[in-house]
Amino acid sequence: MSEITIFLLYLLAALSFAGTRLPRFTAQANLLLIASFLMLAIGIVLHSQHLYATIHVNHGLNLSMANTASMIGLELALIALIAALEPTLRGISAGLLVLGALVALVTLADNSTAGNTPMTWQIRAHVLSSLLSYGLITVGAIVALYAMVQERRLHARKLSSANSLFAPLETTERLLFGIAGAGFAGLALSILSGLAFVENLFAQHLAHKTVFSILALGVFGALLAGRFFAGWRGPRAVKLYLGGYLLLCLAYFGTRLILEHLNLSWS
Repeated sequence: MSEITIFLLYLLAALSFAGTRLPRFTAQANLLLIASFLMLAIGIVLHSQHLYATIHVNHGLNLSMANTASMIGLELALIALIAALEPTLRGISAGLLVLGALVALVTLADNSTAGNTPMTWQIRAHVLSSLLSYGLITVGAIVALYAMVQERRLHARKLSSANSLFAPLETTERLLFGIAGAGFAGLALSILSGLAFVENLFAQHLAHKTVFSILALGVFGALLAGRFFAGWRGPRAVKLYLGGYLLLCLAYFGTRLILEHLNLSWS
């Protein structure tokens, strides 16, 4: 039942945020805004409680694909909440929440205990920081695609009432680089904790995961440096971000699929 409740809260909050950006609902904008923040906050609390209870089992972590996806859904909701503090970003918050609602509906009902293995607190910290940073960068990839669509609409000079849902491109890019900065810090922390806490890294066949993660870290570092020193933006920044995200996907999902195929341990 909680899955349906979270889905509805996210979806209704998304519709309310979108409504605050549409001219036809100008008179109801303040009421819609209050309702959207309230529903989103309740949804995030319920989602967090459900996810914590599902992941932390018997002194270990249940790292099923459903739980991993659900964590990304929660991060979508959190980024949507932060972005909605800026009025022009409430349209993109609505889009992020629709995705978060769908992820919550599909994944929160999963009760499997796959991957539930006892771990030391150091390994748990490493795994959670890795998943959180991956989820954050995934949200950034969605924002990057949003910025790409937005730029193409501007070049095509498409004018419609839907344009009010789009923030100025510069504002969307600031959100993207904010996520990139936080994701870079989280990814650096997860790599360092892995090198410090994971024993016999090469014996566990995790070397390629580490290499791809370091390559992705280098791409995101170059992106942030280019933004800070050279003012990078537009298609170059979006493509570079998505390139780093692809490397990270190879590190996480590529490694997991290979290890599961070979019946090897994965952390």
